[in-house]
Amino acid sequence: MLRTRVIPVLLLKNNGLVKTIKFKKNQYIGDPINAIKIFNEKEVDELIFLDIEATKHNKEPNYEIIKSIASECFMPVCYGGGITTVEQIKKIFQLGIEKVSLNSSILNKTDLLKHAVEAFGSQSIVVSVDVKKNLFGKYCLYNHVRKKIEKVNLNEYLKKIEEMGAGEILLNNVDLDGTQLGYDVELIKYVINDLNVPMIYCGGAKDLSDFKVAKELKVSGVAAGSMFVFHGKHKAVLITYPAYKKLKILFEES
Repeated sequence: MLRTRVIPVLLLKNNGLVKTIKFKKNQYIGDPINAIKIFNEKEVDELIFLDIEATKHNKEPNYEIIKSIASECFMPVCYGGGITTVEQIKKIFQLGIEKVSLNSSILNKTDLLKHAVEAFGSQSIVVSVDVKKNLFGKYCLYNHVRKKIEKVNLNEYLKKIEEMGAGEILLNNVDLDGTQLGYDVELIKYVINDLNVPMIYCGGAKDLSDFKVAKELKVSGVAAGSMFVFHGKHKAVLITYPAYKKLKILFEES
């Protein structure tokens, strides 16, 4: 495995895969199991699956699809969506998932993060943090369920979840999601300088140069959605992933 992981982020909605633009405009892109089979062949480092509907509709995680995902994947998987209790996390791990991602469920209930870390250890608990600029251009914490910016200081929130034992932070840039306009280097710098916990950055990847820049800023992982599922200027659906050899050269790893 590369020292800097290159991770496809796949969004689940009603048992299918979708891709969003700025957390809106859900476009159906296919069956998750078919995508997994392709990523298995490509020797992907890790996959992240996020159910974007579960929490919004107060639904529990879809254990049937989680079981199918875990049984098909050859690589480690992180799952997020609809998780509100430690018991749910335990069930997800029992189905074969290696990590869970917590997001909106801990915005105002950080005890869930604390109890999850105590029960399963930091290494298996990821916190997904959605960031969006406000009208004044300031980076703010965004609640994707309520579709609004939270009145919480972003830096203070990041430090709080770090102190509570989050094993990794998945930083999602809402403004660049699905745009393929390139990574926001300033956001990466803004966040990573104050953190000691590993960070995966996601949002806006257009090509491999974004991964290289992010790696130089010491992120633990780079992530993307559109870059791995769309091809060409007309954005035809084509599941793909860079060759391992190409990534080794890019990251200058022997």
